[in-house]
Amino acid sequence: MIVYALHCACGHDFDRWFDNMADYDARKAAGIPCPSCGGTEVAKAIMAPRVAKSQPVPAPACGSGGCGGGGCPMMM
Repeated sequence: MIVYALHCACGHDFDRWFDNMADYDARKAAGIPCPSCGGTEVAKAIMAPRVAKSQPVPAPACGSGGCGGGGCPMMM
């Protein structure tokens, strides 16, 4: 399943779920009605990709000698 942000010729924006890109193409050819005005002249709106947030990198563990020597990033 994929969701597309759609934009009708009257300026309304709405989202619609499709099985895949081919499903969108087939349904667009048949006419996808805008829920606000019923117009079927719709196109995909510009969309930003959804990127997962990165996980924080854990701080390195202190060596067996502890944090002496000023090399520990936690001491800076």
